[in-house]
Amino acid sequence: MAMDQKVNISVSLYLDTAGNLSKEIDSASKANCSSVTVPIVHWNYNREFVREPLRSKHGPFTRSDLLLSSTQWLNRVICRIGDNLDLDSPVDHIQRQAERTIRQEMSFGEHLVQNGYLYTKLSSTNCANFARTVGCTMFKGTLLVEVPITNPKLTQHGWRRDVAEDADATVESPWSWWNTFRCHADYNPTVKVALELTADVPKQEEIFRWLGEPVDAIVLPANIFLTNAKNYPVLSKAHQSMLNLFYRTFSCHFILKANPSDGHLAHYVDYIKYTIQHNYVKNPLHGYEDLLQIPLQPLYDNLDSFTYEVFEKDPVKYIYYQNAIEQALLDRVPEADRATATTIIMVVGGGRGPLVRAALNASQTTNCKVKVYVIEKNPNAIVTLTAHINELWRDRNVELISTDMREFNPPEKADILVSELLGSFGDNELSPECLDGAQKHLKDSGISIPCKSTSYINPCFGSKVYNQVRLLERSPHWKDRVISSRHMEQAYVAYQKNAYHIDNPQPLFEFVHPNRESDDPIDNNRYKTVRFRAALDCVMNGFTGYFDTVLYKDITLSIHPFTHTKGLASWFSMFIPLTDPVQLRKGDEITVHFWRCVASHKVWYEWSLSAPVVTHVHNIDGRGHPIWQ
Repeated sequence: MAMDQKVNISVSLYLDTAGNLSKEIDSASKANCSSVTVPIVHWNYNREFVREPLRSKHGPFTRSDLLLSSTQWLNRVICRIGDNLDLDSPVDHIQRQAERTIRQEMSFGEHLVQNGYLYTKLSSTNCANFARTVGCTMFKGTLLVEVPITNPKLTQHGWRRDVAEDADATVESPWSWWNTFRCHADYNPTVKVALELTADVPKQEEIFRWLGEPVDAIVLPANIFLTNAKNYPVLSKAHQSMLNLFYRTFSCHFILKANPSDGHLAHYVDYIKYTIQHNYVKNPLHGYEDLLQIPLQPLYDNLDSFTYEVFEKDPVKYIYYQNAIEQALLDRVPEADRATATTIIMVVGGGRGPLVRAALNASQTTNCKVKVYVIEKNPNAIVTLTAHINELWRDRNVELISTDMREFNPPEKADILVSELLGSFGDNELSPECLDGAQKHLKDSGISIPCKSTSYINPCFGSKVYNQVRLLERSPHWKDRVISSRHMEQAYVAYQKNAYHIDNPQPLFEFVHPNRESDDPIDNNRYKTVRFRAALDCVMNGFTGYFDTVLYKDITLSIHPFTHTKGLASWFSMFIPLTDPVQLRKGDEITVHFWRCVASHKVWYEWSLSAPVVTHVHNIDGRGHPIWQ
């Protein structure tokens, strides 16, 4: 609980109609609502687009835009379109009339709110023409599509004796309505969900499935509220839990469906804001959520000062490294020899010196004498390390060598080899290639810290990160649909919050150091087939990658979701996209093929599916994402 952290919570009041728009906005504002959600045209107003003379009559069909300023239209009004229209009616003239009506409303809505919000409602999977007309053409602003979290028919079945027990299986899930709509709309990033909570609370896995969707608003009807002993509206514990989960994931705004004249309007709004504020906990990684980053290639590129600084601020990693070095020193050096015997510690990839500090601190706490060799290839980091040696470590036995660790010929071999070459996928920053090349510097009885790393993957659906990748493919003309290997076959680093994880992670590739049992030359090519299963109907648009590493004995670091090291912030997970989303049915087996390929000058991953559909092999020959050596 963090009551001192002020959260900006926006609540919009849903109105069936608004006779005097300015007055309704003022009334909503007095109840602490920031905006109103109103139909752009009165829902009972019919227009004629076919028959004359009404077809050619250009009379006003709604209120003038001069009622409000453009800023008020943008910030204080959500325009509702398509009320009581059936664009997929089997009756031709009804369908044509509805299509022309909603196009007129969309055009005027975009005229009013510019890049603000339009709002419509979805009621079935029979929505192909609706999606084509609304979802495929929306490109200015955001279209909110209202979808209930449970189907009202399920509630009806619970109270009817004439309905068979297995009838629930034939009731369409509202998620299926949305999935059909957005597939027809080609995953248009301007189309988002306004998720309406219902009196019935769905199963937990169904709630989690919504976490991968582009939810922008939560709709709260008054009928889901209870009345407490003091006659104030409150939500059940289950609804509170859902509300807070969605807000933590999406930072969404809220739309309240309540009667403005029932006297409780301000109480509803105050309760929503209190519930969110009372349960809000500030995320220390705020600002990084679902933000795509290109993975670092420190072996090929020299890191800059900002990147080093970000890594050095990690509150956990170097404490674990120091603990591992301390334990290794205690195990290697008998107590009687600690004052005289010198342990050789070799830090490969020294950066700006955090591992050197960990080694020197470990030497002090264990009372073991050490000599530290620092090997670093980045000439800019050498400047910092030289300053440290001259100013901070003058009385310590530290020697700096500016070279690539694979080409270094040390004057003596190391007892302990320390490195931090791991990436978000474990080996994606070429730690196996670096450490295999450097292990010749290690004594036969020497210790490598870390000594093992394992990568993991699981299938996922993340609409936000996936749409960012698709936007990278976008041509200058917004209507063009372009899919290529340049961006869709590249792995990305992303702190995923807006994601649904379809199954639990499974191990992929494992590397052990020092790698003395492998053939000479060491072969770091890998290939593995991994199988998962879908618990629900869902969509898969990629994989999430993780890793864990054993530093020494039982001292480990992990970004695996089940074993994540508390407070560890140096690594986010990987997002590995598929060029086209895959529709999954409940119980489908997902068979993934993953390769790690090594050439003389680069390393790359390849991936494909063989079930439930067969896809092409992504990133063949590293065409989209090579990792240069």
